[in-house]
Amino acid sequence: MQQDAAPAVESRTGGPREPLAGGLKQRHMTMLGLGGVIGAGLFVGSGAGIAVAGPGIVVSYLIAGALAMLVMRMLGEMSAAMPASGAFSVHAERALGRWAGFSVGWLYWFMLVVVLAVEATGAAQIANGWVPSVPQWAWVLLFMVVFTGANLAAVRNFGEFEFWFATLKVTAIVLFLALSLLAIFGLLPDTHAVGLTNLTGQGGFLPNGWSGVTSGVLAVVFAFGGLEVVTIAAAESDDPGRAVGRAVRSAVWRILFFYVGSMLVIVALLPWSSMRPGKSPYVAVLDAIGVPAAGQIMNIVVFVALLSALNANLYGSSRMVFSLAERGEAPRALLAVARGGVPRRAVLASVAFGFVSVLLNLKWPDSIFQYLLNAVGAVLLFVWGLIAASQLRL
Repeated sequence: MQQDAAPAVESRTGGPREPLAGGLKQRHMTMLGLGGVIGAGLFVGSGAGIAVAGPGIVVSYLIAGALAMLVMRMLGEMSAAMPASGAFSVHAERALGRWAGFSVGWLYWFMLVVVLAVEATGAAQIANGWVPSVPQWAWVLLFMVVFTGANLAAVRNFGEFEFWFATLKVTAIVLFLALSLLAIFGLLPDTHAVGLTNLTGQGGFLPNGWSGVTSGVLAVVFAFGGLEVVTIAAAESDDPGRAVGRAVRSAVWRILFFYVGSMLVIVALLPWSSMRPGKSPYVAVLDAIGVPAAGQIMNIVVFVALLSALNANLYGSSRMVFSLAERGEAPRALLAVARGGVPRRAVLASVAFGFVSVLLNLKWPDSIFQYLLNAVGAVLLFVWGLIAASQLRL
């Protein structure tokens, strides 16, 4: 049974909380911050950055991570003071005017609905490799149905899905770092200490100079996209002010450790010139140190990462369009909230393009992934710019 929720006065005047259900606990918030950002961009996309920056990719990740940290602290501060399901869209409207809230809200929503179709397609390609008898489009349909159902249920179910998905990803990265460090020091069977050979050989630490580092930043900065979802979730946490602050601090430091640590062990173990864009450097490292079935192990991790990010982005996109409807910038029909506090029409509107991608996968199964990825463009940098401008203004 559904009822129309009144527009949230909070988004304009600082009044009562929105009619969405609480239920996200601190552990959900922390893992949501990690789960939204640790995805295929790290596990696969990092190879492109290494190819252009060499060992200097470590510096590229430090620069991109520092930028992400500054943006997230700005966003965390605003979300702790003014929790809202529209997060930075609401803050931009307050700080810069209605045009800013409208623009950043709809652009971010567009980015998320396209990216969730990308993630479903990527996961379907992996699943199709495991079970070729099931066509790619059928896998996409299955994933969209399952995660639509999860997001239509109570928000706590979404939180639990994301908690366990993110836990698997974090565990995989920790194990990868542990195995790699043992290999670097020659403590694994059939390995010897590598020293600094790969870091300083083949052109030195910066084989393509600082221009290579800059190109590396541009190649990897989008891997930090997804952190914003944790501030969108603040409005549905049990203690928004405290939860979002702790989640942002924890997520940023852990992600810096995972990202920079991973890149450091990868370029220490393997020559940077052996990296190829589109190929996972994680698989290459596991193969090099003799881990059996490394490719399949990493395929499983990437598969989980894609489904986790799909889940987080569906949540984030539905709350963003719900917030736009609250402020009169999206159809009021999207304000319908189920008895459990879930904005079901907003969820269905956000997942619609995901179901359209089923047809796209039926028609162009080999090329649709790249076409969708290219459609995302530089929206993330635009969003980050408006977040910074909003925080400074407020």
